[in-house]
Amino acid sequence: MIRVLVLLCLALPVRAEDMRMAVTTSFENSGLAEVLLPAARQALDLDVRLIVVGTGQALRLGAAGDVDAVLVHSLAAEQAWLAQGHGTTRTEIMSNDFILIGPAADPAGVSGSRDIETALTRIATAGAPFLSRGDDSGTHKTERGLWPAPPSGAWYRETGSGMGSTLNVAAAMGGYVLTDRGSWLNFGNKGDLVVLHQGDAILLNTYAYLPVNPDKHPAIKALQATRFGAWLTSDEARGLINGYRIDGQPLFRATQP
Repeated sequence: MIRVLVLLCLALPVRAEDMRMAVTTSFENSGLAEVLLPAARQALDLDVRLIVVGTGQALRLGAAGDVDAVLVHSLAAEQAWLAQGHGTTRTEIMSNDFILIGPAADPAGVSGSRDIETALTRIATAGAPFLSRGDDSGTHKTERGLWPAPPSGAWYRETGSGMGSTLNVAAAMGGYVLTDRGSWLNFGNKGDLVVLHQGDAILLNTYAYLPVNPDKHPAIKALQATRFGAWLTSDEARGLINGYRIDGQPLFRATQP
């Protein structure tokens, strides 16, 4: 009987460990998770379960101990979160950039603007439709900080939703929108939207990995979060990040050690 039980136990599949990570909608929309997570499972025998929300909500989930780590892109919010003791470390994983999208006809005349502030000023002056996520995400925080003066009026519309949904609204309305390049390249419903402004240094978009502090939440899976964080900066992960392309275009650049 004992031998039979042993054989049965050996035949049962061994379940991988798991952990929960809150990530931004822009990361999920890019499709990179579909490349990284299977590779991490193979390398670490670890299932990383994603909770897809905006940066603000991701950090709140981390602060409450509802996830084991967060992957977000809002430096000031991350630093404040760490200063409050919610996390242990901040590790930059990769970056892409924000770009200004709008209708090809460009009714506000933003194409050729010398910088993003000039482009946004032209949109406000023209009263052309601008779609803001309005969801306390990293993209929303960045966008709000770029305006020379606080935007207001019927032309400025907050969707209260993720990047993909906001791009869909912009496509339907022929409006302008700030998006990360990864979400844009992976967005299928472009309509007549095109890239109208890009390249400013201020538009750099950096993603960082922050494990939740186990001293505040002893039940979190700190060991698994640490292992996954180390893998994200490995040569294997950096190769996958740098090699990920859509239509031949790279979406991210891995942070160098």
